Amino acid sequence: MSSRFASLAVSAVLVAANLAGAEKRVTMENLPPAVQKTVREQSQGATLRGLSQEEENGKTFYEAELKVNGHNKDVLIDPTGAIVEVEEQVTLESLPPAVKTALEKQAGKGKITFVESVTKGSSVVAYEAKIKTAGKTSEIKVSPQGAAVKEP
Repeated sequence: MSSRFASLAVSAVLVAANLAGAEKRVTMENLPPAVQKTVREQSQGATLRGLSQEEENGKTFYEAELKVNGHNKDVLIDPTGAIVEVEEQVTLESLPPAVKTALEKQAGKGKITFVESVTKGSSVVAYEAKIKTAGKTSEIKVSPQGAAVKEP
């Protein structure tokens, strides 16, 4: 009976992970040729920290985690090699005033520990910040104008 319960528990976890957008580590050799080409182009002058394959809403994407000039840059790539989204670490001081003010207001008494710009196409569409409050980490997101953005 206990092995049956364990089997059901494992199945439930796997289903939940799949629904949540499972991510698995991969190597360059596991990537489609078009994705390999994009990763090579994007990682020139950078350190490749890792590669992963993700499933989101039934679609497959690949993410290259880079370190560029001392900061993090994550590039989301579709199977054709097209860049879908770029998340790049930025400093709080480099943000537009409205964005900085909005993030600080939403953070409240929490400490902003990490900020990223989110770019789609050639435009920044949002800024994400990790906030540490009483030992717990959360994330907030605002538009380039400083308005709160809700995750779908």
